[in-house]
Amino acid sequence: MADRQGWQPPRSCEAYRAEWKLCRSARHFLHHYYVHGERPRCEQWWRDLASCRDWEERRSPEAQQSLCESERARVQAAQKHTLVWALRERPPEDWHLPLPQEKDE
Repeated sequence: MADRQGWQPPRSCEAYRAEWKLCRSARHFLHHYYVHGERPRCEQWWRDLASCRDWEERRSPEAQQSLCESERARVQAAQKHTLVWALRERPPEDWHLPLPQEKDE
């Protein structure tokens, strides 16, 4: 762990609060339920907000560790998803040609 005096949370406490509010919004609920078939879990955002506030108020080492572990888990979860499309190194040779026109018959 870094020196506690110079360490800052990875995000501001306001960012954690905004994420928690977004997670609890009706729009996010409907989108998450439609995509994943389950309710969104917002508890981690609430714990991160509480840890961030605890860090700001008391410089708690437990809060620092909790925030570091949470962000590390978030990064690992984001990296486990592979790209669907293969990225190109350069455009196709015929990229400048007009697209074929479909004829209405």
